[in-house]
Amino acid sequence: MSTSTRRVKLANLVPGFYQAMIELDAVSATGLDPALAHLVRIRASQLNGCSYCTDMHSLDLLHLGDNQQRIALLPVWRESRTFYSQQEQAALELTDAITLISVDHVPDDVYDLAAKAFDDKDLAQLIALIVTINAWTRIGVTGRMEPGHYKPS
Repeated sequence: MSTSTRRVKLANLVPGFYQAMIELDAVSATGLDPALAHLVRIRASQLNGCSYCTDMHSLDLLHLGDNQQRIALLPVWRESRTFYSQQEQAALELTDAITLISVDHVPDDVYDLAAKAFDDKDLAQLIALIVTINAWTRIGVTGRMEPGHYKPS
């Protein structure tokens, strides 16, 4: 893989778009448990290979008081189900399916599992969150955003 020396910074060059992404991010997680939201963000970031977003949301989750073990096991969450609630497992299944949408196009059984674990409003919020973090990871990967600079507030 060749390395480009010049990567545009969307925040500087298209600030309206970047601000809209920030607003979209805030709206997409409204009403969802913050820990669940960060688990979903971390998982999508891992699948998309975005080190910046993986780092950011792992730090945010730790800041909420969650533990390092759950974060470390997230890449193998199916083999570590006892560390995640039924609702978290349903959210992670849906995250995997939406993030890897070209593989199976969000199978009915995955959607049904999430629909049983969440009411309609929360399911809609979850889908919005997954779509949003996938957009963010594409910004992070394309811009080669580097981890290690984020500080949770």
